[in-house]
Amino acid sequence: VTKPVLYRHFSDKADLVVAMGERATEILLERLIPALNSEEAPLPRIRKSIDAFFGTLEEYPNLYWVLARHTPIDGGRSDVVREDKEIIATALSALLGDYLRAFGLDSGPAEPWAYGVVGFVQNTAEWWLDRRSMSRESVTEYLTMLVWAAIDGFARQHDVTIDPNVPLAINK
Repeated sequence: VTKPVLYRHFSDKADLVVAMGERATEILLERLIPALNSEEAPLPRIRKSIDAFFGTLEEYPNLYWVLARHTPIDGGRSDVVREDKEIIATALSALLGDYLRAFGLDSGPAEPWAYGVVGFVQNTAEWWLDRRSMSRESVTEYLTMLVWAAIDGFARQHDVTIDPNVPLAINK
């Protein structure tokens, strides 16, 4: 597509990046939100969520890098990667908060924990996109086990035992 044809649809580069970001967000959330909200056991739910994120980046790596490396102009019209991290962390925070309350625990840690997990997964995904030194399945499994270990460790510190392979009653 030539620039003149492209710019018949977009006023400038920033407008094009905004449109690309909106579509990227749609694609990501169409895959990630159902995985996050599934009524499965914790371990497969974590695995599917991480895999949904990695699958999207694997399918659209150039789109991700354009959006991740784009410096917002015009007063910061759009920083899609940051905005998507906010959306994901907010959804994860609500989910973690619900679980913490269901187990009779303080839900205060839900928000910083959610942001930490989102940053951890995103930074690992960028490392993976750059190197591809292991399969998507392998990196997804490593991250799944690390996220689960944090959840399990926190729960056990509070005398809560969760079977990672059995759906939680709160899901029903």
